[in-house]
Amino acid sequence: MSRTLAKYWAIFKTQLVHSLSYPADLLSRSLTIVLFLWIFSHLWAAAYESAGQERISGLSRRDTLWYLMIAEVIVLSRPRLAGAIAEGVKDGSIAYLLNRPYNFLLYQAGVGLGDSALRLLCNLLAGGALTWIMVGPPPDLGHWSLVLVAIAGAWAIDFCVGAMIGLLAFVAEEVSAFEWIYSKLTFILGGLLVPLDFFPDWLRTVSGYLPFAYIVYGPARCFVDPDQGRFMGLFAGQAFWLVLLGGLLCLGYRRSVAHLNINGG
Repeated sequence: MSRTLAKYWAIFKTQLVHSLSYPADLLSRSLTIVLFLWIFSHLWAAAYESAGQERISGLSRRDTLWYLMIAEVIVLSRPRLAGAIAEGVKDGSIAYLLNRPYNFLLYQAGVGLGDSALRLLCNLLAGGALTWIMVGPPPDLGHWSLVLVAIAGAWAIDFCVGAMIGLLAFVAEEVSAFEWIYSKLTFILGGLLVPLDFFPDWLRTVSGYLPFAYIVYGPARCFVDPDQGRFMGLFAGQAFWLVLLGGLLCLGYRRSVAHLNINGG
């Protein structure tokens, strides 16, 4: 067991070092979150001013900006897993990976985590600094450990969905359309662009049961409102979707490998 964990830990560290070799990529993503948050700050300032209220749906302008900061960090830090798997199928390198002495899915998890860790840290520092300057300190830093656990759960759910989309390349090869659909569902139903609190009641209820909300909305909302009951509901929902999506991913992987048609070398 320890040897198995050491194997994937080594993969994670290798990818982490690889990510450090491309500081321009890290910088560009940090600049992206700064630009997005600067635009959002002006949009929401206008929205709260036009509403003539300090709080909308229970959220102040400060809460909304800190919510959006965490939401952007989660989305901008995730790896483009589906595209990477699809490229491996197209050029034939997937055959090399499948024949290596490790589990293909765990290998992708190690690579993806190593790719995400530095991005998350850089985005968190850049986005947090700007948000602090614009609207003041975050609501409560005493629950950071729970928020990080929630972000880890969100990453795991996103990994399962991204890997399943990538596995479609084993039979369909091109998955960019599926990636686009998933990203837009995450943006809207996940609460990236607008917190679910501002949705109509029926849409907020439906969105709250979908996995997208547990990837973006749940962790970000718990950050600005660290209620114990909210955390427990979030962790329970994330656990449910991880079990369900993890099972579907394993099943899909076995079937995809059986139908693999490589067009590369």
